[in-house]
Amino acid sequence: MPQRNYSRERAEVAKPNKRVILPIGIEAYQEMIGDSARFRVWLDGMIKTYPELFPVEIAEGYVLHDTLPESSKLPGVRFRRIELKAINAEGKREVLTIASSAVMPYMAGLTDEVEKALFLRQFGVPYWGLSYVFGRDDSYWYRMTAGIGRFEIVSTTVKALDKLPEHLLADEKHVRFNGEKGYIATTVGDDCVLGASLALNADEEALTQAYGRFREEAHHLSPNYAPKTVNTDGWKATQNAWHALFATIVIIECFLHAFLKIRDRCKRRVRSLFPSIKQQVWDIYHAETPDDFRNQVADFLAWSRQSLTGTALQAVEKLCAKTDDFLLAFDFPDAYRTSNMIDRHLDPMARWLSSARFFHGHWTAAELQTRSWAILHNFWPYCPRAAVRQHFISPAHKLNGFVYHDNWLHNLLISSSCAGITTVHRIH
Repeated sequence: MPQRNYSRERAEVAKPNKRVILPIGIEAYQEMIGDSARFRVWLDGMIKTYPELFPVEIAEGYVLHDTLPESSKLPGVRFRRIELKAINAEGKREVLTIASSAVMPYMAGLTDEVEKALFLRQFGVPYWGLSYVFGRDDSYWYRMTAGIGRFEIVSTTVKALDKLPEHLLADEKHVRFNGEKGYIATTVGDDCVLGASLALNADEEALTQAYGRFREEAHHLSPNYAPKTVNTDGWKATQNAWHALFATIVIIECFLHAFLKIRDRCKRRVRSLFPSIKQQVWDIYHAETPDDFRNQVADFLAWSRQSLTGTALQAVEKLCAKTDDFLLAFDFPDAYRTSNMIDRHLDPMARWLSSARFFHGHWTAAELQTRSWAILHNFWPYCPRAAVRQHFISPAHKLNGFVYHDNWLHNLLISSSCAGITTVHRIH
């Protein structure tokens, strides 16, 4: 059967959000839309309370611009626009829409009416299932999720400059793109997915481009941002990509991956010795000082050369050869030494992708779905039984320490306010 036509061309899918989205119900918004003085008083209060939701140029003032026509999709819904007094790089004054978090982007629906359906997507419920339960059609729910992928991941998730993580994890999720291999270059920090972009090859050039989307968005938030470390597996193309993106970054190799290679080669071949091997490896991992780490590695290597042969010994020697790389972690006590945290995010990503049988279309469509998952994942509520739920509603809440709204989707939309546009950030 002939393969359908599709485009492999990369393109910019994230767009600066020229909507200021604020925590106000649609009824309250519509009540004051015709009263300019009342609207200005309310908006000034919002600017004072939430400056990070507005462009930095708001400090130079604004004027009320106009009122948009009534929405044909949502009768009775109208938004006002403001014009900034500051002149942008193009010599123009920016016009921004002041929107309510009760309304989805593009007037696609009311937030409270679509929230439950979008919540179920995290469990892999297919679009036809959402249509069966909530009405509409499959394409409606597909476009609803894809549209969220146009927000910037970093500036939507991170609401203060000091919340940009100094220590990161990076790995590629293997996927299928129209029957071919693909790789989602994923960046995680402080329990949030901060980068997710589809690469069609696993070479250095493709991965640099894919991971580079995270750097670009992080620099929109903080032009001088440079993470201290990134934890990766042993794939050289990944490590070279991060060195190319951040010249001063330190690569921390995942100790867990090194152990897993030993396990795969020893668990069956030298079954009787494997418990001792496992214990020695994890004793090395828990070494308290660099000298202790190095001495335990030397002892383990000597024991292995007396007790093991073949591929089992080769796996141990490979781990021991990376001693200097593993020792770098002692210089950065807060760095990630294993990839456990990123693995916890890649598993639900796999559930999201497998329900759609991965990607069957253009690269742009695949990228939008990938990015939408990352943003939704950061704001979806934790399971009520999870211990972390006692203190935080979602990963974004845990990262920032606050929420704008008790409902996760309202909080996501408000957080996306002016995403991609330089904003004033402060510590809440």
